[in-house]
Amino acid sequence: MANVPWAEVCEKFQAALALSRVELHKNPEKEPYKSKYSARALLEEVKALLGPAPEDEDERPEAEDGPGAGDHALGLPAEVVEPEGPVAQRAVRLAVIEFHLGVNHIDTEELSAGEEHLVKCLRLLRRYRLSHDCISLCIQAQVGSPPLDPTERFLPEEEKLTEQERSKRFEKVYTHNLYYLAQVYQHLEMFEKAAHYCHSTLKRQLEHNAYHPIEWAINAATLSQFYINKLCFMEARHCLSAANVIFGQTGKISATEDTPEAEGEVPELYHQRKGEIARCWIKYCLTLMQNAQLSMQDNIGELDLDKQSELRALRKKELDEEESIRKKAVQFGTGELCDAISAVEEKVSYLRPLDFEEARELFLLGQHYVFEAKEFFQIDGYVTDHIEVVQDHSALFKVLAFFETDMERRCKMHKRRIAMLEPLTVDLNPQYYLLVNRQIQFEIAHAYYDMMDLKVAIADRLRDPDSHIVKKINNLNKSALKYYQLFLDSLRDPNKVFPEHIGEDVLRPAMLAKFRVARLYGKIITADPKKELENLATSLEHYKFIVDYCEKHPEAAQEIEVELELSKEMVSLLPTKMERFRTKMALT
Repeated sequence: MANVPWAEVCEKFQAALALSRVELHKNPEKEPYKSKYSARALLEEVKALLGPAPEDEDERPEAEDGPGAGDHALGLPAEVVEPEGPVAQRAVRLAVIEFHLGVNHIDTEELSAGEEHLVKCLRLLRRYRLSHDCISLCIQAQVGSPPLDPTERFLPEEEKLTEQERSKRFEKVYTHNLYYLAQVYQHLEMFEKAAHYCHSTLKRQLEHNAYHPIEWAINAATLSQFYINKLCFMEARHCLSAANVIFGQTGKISATEDTPEAEGEVPELYHQRKGEIARCWIKYCLTLMQNAQLSMQDNIGELDLDKQSELRALRKKELDEEESIRKKAVQFGTGELCDAISAVEEKVSYLRPLDFEEARELFLLGQHYVFEAKEFFQIDGYVTDHIEVVQDHSALFKVLAFFETDMERRCKMHKRRIAMLEPLTVDLNPQYYLLVNRQIQFEIAHAYYDMMDLKVAIADRLRDPDSHIVKKINNLNKSALKYYQLFLDSLRDPNKVFPEHIGEDVLRPAMLAKFRVARLYGKIITADPKKELENLATSLEHYKFIVDYCEKHPEAAQEIEVELELSKEMVSLLPTKMERFRTKMALT
């Protein structure tokens, strides 16, 4: 190294950093790691120029040095040892290079090689890990003033960082540490801890102004899904409101080393993330409405007025607790940013809707985000995503219908569901989208089934239903049967044989389809006695299938307890009814 000016070594190191952090975003699609490999080559050059590691720093057995090894295994001292003298300085500079080589290999998915370099880094630093100069690299403890940033090893004295900048960088290291903890706990399926560290990471990024709006917003929106699943709607609303506000900053803040992209350079990513955040809002509205429905429905899925009254009485208590809950929650932002987030929150309820008007507000918000999501997730190019958005839209109409008391208006809501779902069955290839097709067929069948029930209830209120109403009921019945049968036929093997053992994933829907088909055949209105007898026989056949299947497969019974009991009842009653019908036909 004596023959190479120190300035040239530093220049190579800075060039390697630029290739890793900035040029990375300009790599061609087919060579995503091109700049990483170039950076690696420069780092290897710097390593060679620095010379070999000091002998006593590189002779410990590798078995003692893994990243998971303890202090004793690494031979780490308990006291602070400063890296003084040329030998120690070279060891620390080599440790910096080994660290960057390790990260480089991990970024290019060469994990074992990356681990080797990180082990070498730890080995070189073992004596100095608590020193002022090295603590940031080791991320062990902070002593006195902000520690030296690893890159300063290759900066001339006059370009060394200020204490403020060092502190900022070290805080960033801590924030990254929280982020990695969130990933680890997520991987370990310790979701509570993962959410805690994710929330803390997002909060610190805002505090230190170290974030990219698009990335931050999508992370906050994703975190909202954890809170939604936990039915913590206030926290979920806060995350989504913050996501909206921060996403709105895209293109308005200057690019940094960590966020080099400008909005104009990532138009597709911008619109995709906007669509993804919209989908998170849809889930918020839908889950909040569905949770309210579950709290207020009776045993046949209709609105229970007594439960509704009880929840109204509890509403005041929920509002009284709001302030104390808010104080406990981790809030994002301060000052103007906090006010902007609160302004978005105030427009959206976090309380379960208790009547049609409250449900309608959430429905309209959810529908707004459905349209926003569909702008990006179109059927051409994003088939699965598009279908899921449409299914969510249908589900919003379905749960809104629960709150509607007017039967005709409820019918129109189910009709809207069918209108948006039926075209999907035409566009989808049933071979490649078998599971999705099944879901849609079952949902369409259920929508027709609900419409038929509503039309029957409307007809029951009339003294003498006219032929038009009867025809309408039969047409709805026929359509429901068609889609339930399509669903059941999709379970057959290539020889068109229905399975003797139905898979666990489709067991309940298959049994429900059989039950509803049985009920539908019993609801067909006809003046032809022979046809009515045939319908009753078909109905009995499907009820009997359910009873027989549950006898052969007892585990299936717990999936459809209510339907099984009704099926047993009908298997007992229908033969007698059919016999009376035959006797009556013989007499006439």
